[in-house]
Amino acid sequence: MWTEDKLDALLSQPSEALIEDIKALSGDIILLGAGGKVGPNLALMAKRAVQAAGVKKRVIAVSRFSDPIARGLLENNGIDTISADLLEEGALEKLPDAENVVYLAGRKFGTGDSACLTWAMNAALPTLVSRRYKGARIVAFSTGNVYPFMPVASGGADESVAPSPIGEYAMSSLARERVFEYAAREYGSRVLLLRLNYAVDLRYGVLYDLAKRMLAGETISLEQGCFNCVWQGYVNEVTLRALLLTESPAKVLNITGPETVSVRYACEQLGKALGVTPTFSGTEKPEALLSNAAACFSHFGYPTVSLSELIKWQAQWIKDGGRTLNKPTHFEERKGNF
Repeated sequence: MWTEDKLDALLSQPSEALIEDIKALSGDIILLGAGGKVGPNLALMAKRAVQAAGVKKRVIAVSRFSDPIARGLLENNGIDTISADLLEEGALEKLPDAENVVYLAGRKFGTGDSACLTWAMNAALPTLVSRRYKGARIVAFSTGNVYPFMPVASGGADESVAPSPIGEYAMSSLARERVFEYAAREYGSRVLLLRLNYAVDLRYGVLYDLAKRMLAGETISLEQGCFNCVWQGYVNEVTLRALLLTESPAKVLNITGPETVSVRYACEQLGKALGVTPTFSGTEKPEALLSNAAACFSHFGYPTVSLSELIKWQAQWIKDGGRTLNKPTHFEERKGNF
């Protein structure tokens, strides 16, 4: 049976490779925007890796911390937490110095209703952060949404494909990348931009979204007929190990799973595990939002949790009454309206 503690333990389990990298990494680690979907278990993995490595290194988590469960998880495990609205004047100047910055802050949902706040979070704030942490190693989260739709048979966009963002969320995400690229060029910062496509945490993700719709008796649209997804624990590990891969000029790295996953297939497999029969509408378009993470696998190896395991785990999490973060991916959106 799944429990929150079991899930958090799996998501934050550091590998031997990460522990060795932490030994080689100088300086403290600060995570900006650490209270969201990714941050809590990423910070926890960093802390566990530091402890296992036997080194002295602070792990500092900064967020508004609207979720008290997330803050409690961090503080109960010895992680320094700082409550701050990073857009407030003077907030960044009050933060401690750190050689290593993981940038998680950003906004996606609600862009259609308040685009200005999305641009402030995704483009203006990185400008302030890059100035505050001049010369640091910076791993900044971005998104595969900056890429154009790719033919399903193409294997997805690799890092050589020119961005062609659709909608203001994707545009502002590309702006975030450009700001950090500027920091690498002008301030001597070493930067790696992680373009992520759909992490699976069991409390959120594409698989969760599909399963809940099926259980609610909703029809699944097949227009966005394929997607990529990847175990969140793998994302956490790659993020921390990527601090040693940062460069000036900035480096871009896709991170997702190795499969081009059919929506139809995922629903059928989830349906078998949950005892429901999916109903579909429409037909698969020949293009979808897909990324190729071959370069990531070359650096860090393949995810240790397979797609079939993720599907089984997701179904069981729901059957066991596991909670949701209520943050749907909207992976099916094709016009950029989030």
